[in-house]
Amino acid sequence: MRIRDMLTDSGLTLTPSEAKIVQALLGDYPLSGLGTVSSLAKKAAVSDPTVVRFVVKLGFEGFPDFQSQLLAEVEARLHSPLLMMEAKRPASGDASVAQSYLGSIGAVVGDTVGLVPAQNYERAIRLIADAKGKVVVLGGRFSRHVAGMLAAYLVQFRPGVRDLGRLGPEAFDLLVDLDKRDVLVVFDYRRYQADVVQFARQAAARGARIVLFTDAWLSPIAEGAEVVMVAPIEAASPYDTLVPAVAQVEALVAQLLATEDSALRRRVEDIEQVRRQNAVTLDGDGAPGISEQT
Repeated sequence: MRIRDMLTDSGLTLTPSEAKIVQALLGDYPLSGLGTVSSLAKKAAVSDPTVVRFVVKLGFEGFPDFQSQLLAEVEARLHSPLLMMEAKRPASGDASVAQSYLGSIGAVVGDTVGLVPAQNYERAIRLIADAKGKVVVLGGRFSRHVAGMLAAYLVQFRPGVRDLGRLGPEAFDLLVDLDKRDVLVVFDYRRYQADVVQFARQAAARGARIVLFTDAWLSPIAEGAEVVMVAPIEAASPYDTLVPAVAQVEALVAQLLATEDSALRRRVEDIEQVRRQNAVTLDGDGAPGISEQT
């Protein structure tokens, strides 16, 4: 279990002094835990021995052991493809790197099931379906393509969907129009993108409700998100995988269709009619028609 999860575990019973330590750690996480015992104790207004006893209570042998895991988590969050190229270089005897990679992806997708409670999908659907204003979709350098997939689905189900695509200076102008009626769906995975984080934070400050898709280390956006969808991203490659994120998007759409079937059918029928009138796609026999995924 990651240290942040330990600190926020609802089953953790805290004394008043321990609650102060947790507050100090989470208030400036993870930096607050990377100093000395005395600096953390001073920040929490408790004694040094109280800090040591607390980390032992969490299951660590002592403060150095606590910091060792915290540092490992920080390093994992900051890994770049360049740093991972040597760590994940395929062995010279590997018959097929591609087959090995595909096998690792299958395992990662399987791990995705247990990381997000079913109620998170339901909460995300309610926020998106019930939004009185806009549903704005945003992602980073690579994850914006997954965000675009979600937007392409959502536009078939409700009006007012906007995909920001590549986040440029002009996109920040949209912030003036965001308020509590709107929902911002964000995709942000390590190494977290500064402009995406800033946009989401400012949107939340204006009252927009946030649905976040992220990794196990949690984008800073998680602090202000109402729903967080976590996916594993480690794969047999220097680059993290977004396949689980795509699977989560498709799972969300499947849940949405099952939940809102009658309400969505009329809109989808209207879209199909418009597509037929404009020969947008071809049916299987080559005649103009509509494809379920285009």
